[in-house]
Amino acid sequence: MENPTDVDSAATPLLGDDFVPAAVNYQGHPAPRSNSGGWRSASFIIGAGATERFAYYGISSNLITYLTGPLGQSTAAAAASINIWTGTGLLLLLLGAFVAESFLGRYRTIVLSSMLYILALGLLTTSAFLDFRPNELDVLLFFVSLYLMALGQGAYKPCILAFGAHQFDDNHPQELRSRSSFFNWWYFSSCAGPLAALLVLNYIQDNISWAIGFGIPCISAAIALSIFLLGTKSYRYRIKRDEKCAISRVAQVFIKAAMNWRVIPSTSNNNEEQQDTVPHLRSQQFKFLNKALLAPDGSVEYGEVGIIMQEVEEANALINLIPLWASSLGFGIVLSQPSTLFTKQGITMDRSIGSRFDVPAASLQYIIGLTIIIFIPIYDRVFVPLGRIATGNPSGVTQLQRIGTGMLLCTVSMVIAALVERKRLKTASHELGGAEVPMSFWWLIPQYIIFGISDVFTIIGLQELFYEEVPCGLKTVALSIYLSILGIGNFLSSFLIFIVQRVTSDQGGQGGWFSDNTNGAHLDYFYWLLAGVNAAGLLAFLCFARSFKCSSNTNRWNLVSD
Repeated sequence: MENPTDVDSAATPLLGDDFVPAAVNYQGHPAPRSNSGGWRSASFIIGAGATERFAYYGISSNLITYLTGPLGQSTAAAAASINIWTGTGLLLLLLGAFVAESFLGRYRTIVLSSMLYILALGLLTTSAFLDFRPNELDVLLFFVSLYLMALGQGAYKPCILAFGAHQFDDNHPQELRSRSSFFNWWYFSSCAGPLAALLVLNYIQDNISWAIGFGIPCISAAIALSIFLLGTKSYRYRIKRDEKCAISRVAQVFIKAAMNWRVIPSTSNNNEEQQDTVPHLRSQQFKFLNKALLAPDGSVEYGEVGIIMQEVEEANALINLIPLWASSLGFGIVLSQPSTLFTKQGITMDRSIGSRFDVPAASLQYIIGLTIIIFIPIYDRVFVPLGRIATGNPSGVTQLQRIGTGMLLCTVSMVIAALVERKRLKTASHELGGAEVPMSFWWLIPQYIIFGISDVFTIIGLQELFYEEVPCGLKTVALSIYLSILGIGNFLSSFLIFIVQRVTSDQGGQGGWFSDNTNGAHLDYFYWLLAGVNAAGLLAFLCFARSFKCSSNTNRWNLVSD
């Protein structure tokens, strides 16, 4: 099948409202509004995303148990390994976005990365079938498979989200409103998928077989690819123009602005005339980028060699997001805790329901997903309509207000986690060694619930903000930058764990806040530290948000296509 992103822009003349501007169907013809894109296409993408998340969390949610069990790593080493792996996968999103925007297009990138995903999970399953003692080659195969999975996810995740959002036309008011809801329901599916993994797969992995527990996610990844391919004929595809990729254009702006930093704009009459023609002073927020418009003699450059105003505006759009990105890193650090330290915290507690069933500690993350699944429909169907009435904003509240609310709730969640852990340690002081603490896992429920609600506000708010504030050719890149918050957060969490363990442990590396004997550790201190880090990030976010300039009209970017 012809790749629709290879269709030349000349194939899509300006048509009436029956067709979507700057979009084609799978045959390369102008995309009819009535039978392409919209919720019909988005449903395939949401379904594929939910199934892929089942595969991913089927591996990641219980990974710390596998590393500290069959592989024999310490708690600190296992937590660091998971954070580095997760962070690497999320940082590879930038590479995936570059490949998609520069070479393959989003559709092809999604298909090829899905195949790599399936291969990685197949190798991971094979490694689990091998007899661990642990053998060095087997361990090597395990980690190679794990990082191949990270590479596949890095190319897949930003592309499928951007591809899904592109199924809604920015120029159509009803579709624009639907796109805002799409981000809510996308995250709903991303959390609904892992629920079965947290309940079923964790039980299989803990009590039946790790090989079977890894094999089922491999099958799930294959199903996700099949669901995505089923929607091929209904999708809207961007048009690829014969021009440099957006990433190269933005890079050129920064390079040329740096080269011209000493150049003084000419004030000759001729240049005044040029300034009327090219309104380069429109970019007032980061004025140094306007120097990318200048020739060495200070005059404004024209033609294909010079950098046009829109390219400067594209660079402005990206750099405008950097302060908000940086201030959100504290949230990214906290986000890595449920699959690591929250799980270790739950292992030592009484997780029995009735007399015969013990809830797997990793399955406690189910509470976060369940909270998100319950809260998103309430948010989308109740809060947003009420917000529209009160504020006139199509999304109910601004993305900045939504993100700030989520970061505040995240801080509250960590405070509660610290208080609960302190109580658990007091109870454990009466027990011997690492014995199970006579304290019910129900004490952990509040921190998981508030954590889930904070995700609904912060994660979806960041997705929508980063997607809307950049031109079309940079949307995949912008979403990968947003997702890098989570990746760098994992690296920073790993770094914090390393530093804290070095400072708090004895000379032999034993004890400390992350002692292998959780009843003798001090996870509560670390939770207080994380609460402080996230609170500081919230304060910085509020400061940057006050000066943040949203694009007055998102549709101004619709000049750019694939």
